[in-house]
Amino acid sequence: MTQHHPFMMIDSDWHRRHAAASLKRLLPRLEARFAGQVDVDEWQVYLQRLQEHFPALFRCLHEIYGTHYDFFYHLESILTSATELWWERPPELKALDALREADPHWYQSHRMLGAMCYADLFADDLQGLRERIPYLLELGVNYLHLMPLFKVPDGDNDGGYAVSSYRELNAKLGTMDELAALASELRHHGMSLCLDFVFNHTSDEHEWARQALAGDAEHQAYYRMFPDRSEPDAYERTMVPVFPDEHPGSFTYRNRIRKWVWTSFHNYQWDLNYENPVVFNRMLEEMLFLANQGVEILRLDAVAFVWKRLGTSCQNLPEAHTIIQAFNALVHIAAPAMVFKSEAIVHPDEVRKYIGERECQLSYNPQLMALLWNSLATTKVRILRHGLQRRFAIPSGCSWVNYVRCHDDIGFAFSNDDVSDLGMEPAAHRRFLTEFYTGRFEGSFACGMPFQEDLLTGEARISGTCASLAGLEKALADGDDGAVELAIQRILLIHGVILTIGGIPLIYLGDEIGMLNDYAYERDPDKLGDTRWLHRAAFDWVRAEQRRDAGTVPGRIYQGLLRLIQIRQQNPAFNRAETEIVDSGNEHVFGYFCTNGDHSVLVLASFSAQPQTIEGRHLRLLGLRKSVVDLVAGRTIVAAHSLELEPYDFMILTRPVR
Repeated sequence: MTQHHPFMMIDSDWHRRHAAASLKRLLPRLEARFAGQVDVDEWQVYLQRLQEHFPALFRCLHEIYGTHYDFFYHLESILTSATELWWERPPELKALDALREADPHWYQSHRMLGAMCYADLFADDLQGLRERIPYLLELGVNYLHLMPLFKVPDGDNDGGYAVSSYRELNAKLGTMDELAALASELRHHGMSLCLDFVFNHTSDEHEWARQALAGDAEHQAYYRMFPDRSEPDAYERTMVPVFPDEHPGSFTYRNRIRKWVWTSFHNYQWDLNYENPVVFNRMLEEMLFLANQGVEILRLDAVAFVWKRLGTSCQNLPEAHTIIQAFNALVHIAAPAMVFKSEAIVHPDEVRKYIGERECQLSYNPQLMALLWNSLATTKVRILRHGLQRRFAIPSGCSWVNYVRCHDDIGFAFSNDDVSDLGMEPAAHRRFLTEFYTGRFEGSFACGMPFQEDLLTGEARISGTCASLAGLEKALADGDDGAVELAIQRILLIHGVILTIGGIPLIYLGDEIGMLNDYAYERDPDKLGDTRWLHRAAFDWVRAEQRRDAGTVPGRIYQGLLRLIQIRQQNPAFNRAETEIVDSGNEHVFGYFCTNGDHSVLVLASFSAQPQTIEGRHLRLLGLRKSVVDLVAGRTIVAAHSLELEPYDFMILTRPVR
């Protein structure tokens, strides 16, 4: 396989001039094919978007594929695919495109509240999910992220992330027509559908892989294949394997074709070859097909891995960003109602590089998630404050997606530098967190299990539900009412932070009713050994029936969350707010301002099981008056000398109305 050149050093003026010349040549060909088939005004709107975003598209594609002798053929093919998919786009979605263009930062509204689930675990199938929409509306959800729905191999399929077809669903869940109907109904209720786009790899049962296994050279070029170990060995000298316990390295031998296939993750997940412009075009078509089913938010899976270069780690390379930027430009042209969400569980500095209006408008915030759990374990907020002061700010027009846990394990993806700066040894600190959240550390309240534990270093990622990791499972087992109360407060505390700190809060469904670990997975041969199934239980609808009873544990958690959600959605200070992380004056209390114009609040979150105090003069230093209103407790507080916080207290402070 030939290795792609580094980015060509061409100035932006050259790209502008050649983009204009190229579009001038291509437009008559596009108009001859499509203009007569659509309304004149509609075609003019499309042309306007094309002319606006084509220069960025041309730059990206030329940087990646400009040395191909047939570059302009592929450029035309890609543009034709985008136009054809736009032409096929349903009228209702074209109307949504117009609405989104009028309010391009719609996802920054304080009304946004996300929820995520596996469709089968939450409601059996897509039809069942439609029947559960009232539950989501009751919670205030307007962004629903469904875990992978696509056709996958039987047995091992990485929880749905080994896709065999992007245009067919898992038959147990429903059909693509049913997905489109669900998306439409959600939209009519003001809810946006989010799906995963697994674009780094396909399963080895995808039609492209089947053709490659049958010896078809064209489809073998869709993947990265090698006739012997010479190139794989050369690549692996500078790479770190993703799942070393499962298989060493990043390549798998397929004796049927006598080739080594690049498999970054599992041996049944074949990495796509984005050096091939045909692959880019085929994946664009799959992406826009999903947009035309009504998907409004596309989570880009494993963004760090899509480009490979010899002599590097083959992660987070510049071309990976350029690939996403090219997709972004094409979506702006053909389906502007859709936005991207990046999934990059890498160093926090690398996570931020994927965020931008021309790349991924949304991004998971794994640093916040990891540091919230860190603060619960240590009871201190130094690393949390230090890390977020450095890295919470992102480009305007973009938003974090904040979460306390998701379908995956919890990895402690904070910066080693942040830990070292505060006088701690990063590896030792991660070992402590592993011990704490697996319940091995004396005095720990957590009931979690390790995932991918490295027995040599003692580091691991953590599995378990929010409630079990926050101490509820242990407290209930011990019959300790006081510990139950503290566990509930921990759950509400960390959810309070993600609901108010700025960005879109995302709740893993089941956490809002305090679902506990499900150990039944250990009896399933297909799941045994993968502790992530500990927190992937079927939704407990019997438990959910208790949500309106504040005398029950699920009711207390649910009602507490509803209260926080209502404060977020009703207070203008949280609407498209600017967030400033501040020193609260207490090492156990995390503080930040949220400001929108004349509206401002100070949020204080205590990570200690003991009462805490903040000096009144420190609050005055931060600009607060002696009298403040706590929106959570619904009372006025006079903090002339000091402000007292209860264990795991969460306060939203504002000036009293006069």
